[in-house]
Amino acid sequence: MQLGLDFTLVQELVAGVDEVGRGPLCGAVVTAAVILDPLRPILGLNDSKKLSEARREALFDEIREKALAWCIARADVEEIDRLNILHATMLAMQRAVEGLSVTPRLALIDGNRCPHLAVPSAAVVKGDSQVPAIAAASILAKVSRDREMLQLDAQYPGYGFAQHKGYPTPVHLEALRRLGPTPIHRRSFAPVRNLLEQLAPLGV
Repeated sequence: MQLGLDFTLVQELVAGVDEVGRGPLCGAVVTAAVILDPLRPILGLNDSKKLSEARREALFDEIREKALAWCIARADVEEIDRLNILHATMLAMQRAVEGLSVTPRLALIDGNRCPHLAVPSAAVVKGDSQVPAIAAASILAKVSRDREMLQLDAQYPGYGFAQHKGYPTPVHLEALRRLGPTPIHRRSFAPVRNLLEQLAPLGV
């Protein structure tokens, strides 16, 4: 798309946007939007997956303290099953940008497509390792979602959510077969859908 903007003039009001949780079998997809303050630099920003948990936790607090604006948003399991994961992710990204206390002049979205926004936007493939604001957004989203999964692990013990965060690991798939789906499992995702189809004739 055509931005029609001189990036050098608007770099102080650029929002980075990223998501975490498209692949898991359960839980929300969580997004974040961040506008960094060039006068308050944050060292060590990188793709959240390349940082240790301790480093992400420290940066989570620093980003929220120093950024010009930030917003964490989500789309829940019901929305994922109703809309599909792609559209639910776009919706959550839209919510994150609209929730910023400062309106950005440009939103840079990690990945290869953009949500419908009221501001100009551009997709940046592997943006979380190239654009500091996107890296900051990836950290906010990942720490937020990981914390949600820790809470859900206590609510639904036996599935190992605290360890695998809902991703389809062998441990998770085995627990799913043994214990059955929980209310937070995504029924539109094949492993969950297939299991429900197997259980339906049994009246489970």
